[in-house]
Amino acid sequence: MNFKRAILTIAFVAAASQAFGQAAPAPAIEPILANPKVAKTLEDIKADDARTLDEQKRITEIPAPPYKEKIRAEYYQKRMQELGFKDAAIDAEGNVIALRKGSGGGRPKLVVSAHLDTVFPEGTDVTVKEKDGTFVAPGIGDDSRGLAALLSLIKAMNANEIATVGDIMFVGTVGEEELGNLRGVKALFRDHKDIDGFISIDGLGITRVVNQATGSHRYEFIFKGPGGHSFQEFGLPSAIHAMGRAIAKISELQPPSDPKTTFTVGTVVGGTSVNAIAAEARMAVDMRSNSTEELLKLEARLLDLVKEAVADENARWKSDKLSVEARMIGDRPAGIVPMDSPIVQATQRAVAAVTRAPRVTFAGSSTDSNIAMSLGIPAVTIGGGGEGGNWHSRNEWYKPTDAYFGPQNALLTVLMLTGLDGVTKPALVTRQGK
Repeated sequence: MNFKRAILTIAFVAAASQAFGQAAPAPAIEPILANPKVAKTLEDIKADDARTLDEQKRITEIPAPPYKEKIRAEYYQKRMQELGFKDAAIDAEGNVIALRKGSGGGRPKLVVSAHLDTVFPEGTDVTVKEKDGTFVAPGIGDDSRGLAALLSLIKAMNANEIATVGDIMFVGTVGEEELGNLRGVKALFRDHKDIDGFISIDGLGITRVVNQATGSHRYEFIFKGPGGHSFQEFGLPSAIHAMGRAIAKISELQPPSDPKTTFTVGTVVGGTSVNAIAAEARMAVDMRSNSTEELLKLEARLLDLVKEAVADENARWKSDKLSVEARMIGDRPAGIVPMDSPIVQATQRAVAAVTRAPRVTFAGSSTDSNIAMSLGIPAVTIGGGGEGGNWHSRNEWYKPTDAYFGPQNALLTVLMLTGLDGVTKPALVTRQGK
């Protein structure tokens, strides 16, 4: 790494931050870059690139369907133990946890995580296929790359005896995807009240940093009616017709574009026969917003529309026999970390050092960081390195272009936040009373 050029780039980023009104001083990175041990660790991460890709492929081929991450978790625990964490354990929720102690008596404590689960159901073919340097398999980027990058980071830090002031808790989480409802990180913050900062490695490009948590509410609506023969008992209300009315009403909603707020009816199912009045129908609805206030407004309006649809179907047939049950199946809180937060500043400086260019894009998304952000705990989600696409599809692809940038970026961010022992103080602030 060209340290002089990296330091000049970082100085430019700091000046630009102040120009945009970000008055808080950015965490110190220059002494970290100048440290021989850190320089060696960065080079080791780059040299480990091919092995890290092999690890990524190996992890991908261990199925981890929703709520069935156990086999992958056991493998991940074994790898952490092999890399030096003999006490790495799987908690009651299924998270894999290893604690790397610093010299500061346990504080500040930073979590660095990646998620174990995928969106793909049991039985999905997860064999990795290669064509012209591109690798295709379900989940190869999301989040097998994050898991592999985390192991690469651990390996390099331990091999070079990098000592920090703060503690680092490395975690492979469960339940990040779909109806997992962030159960892994919810349990993590329930059981560990002394966490001062949180980093999730999820996604690929390191110049995109998530500092805003997109909140989501998900509902299953169950429409129930008397049912009957389509000809003999014509005139009874239909659960499917009521659901159709509800979908039509929902489709006309116009949420604000800023803050971005969205909705979709994701799945529908119902009925027993083409010649039967449906006795039951179900639909699942996803609502998201970067604003808790707007999310709650959307939720209230949508729930009212579903009730109106049931009333309309009953009125159409002069009946009171149709009903609907609304069941929340997902709750992900919204939140935001300010631009002048040390954790955000640290990601800017790390990206500038690794890529030699101040081109960080900050964004909102729904990730494991949602929970920390909603609790007021500094958090970001950063990329694991490389390129990819077709997320959540069986044709998900990954290309290891500058893939080592991911764990290098994570290393520098972690060292700024936890402090390099004997060199810099932690930029991450210990939460009072915790």
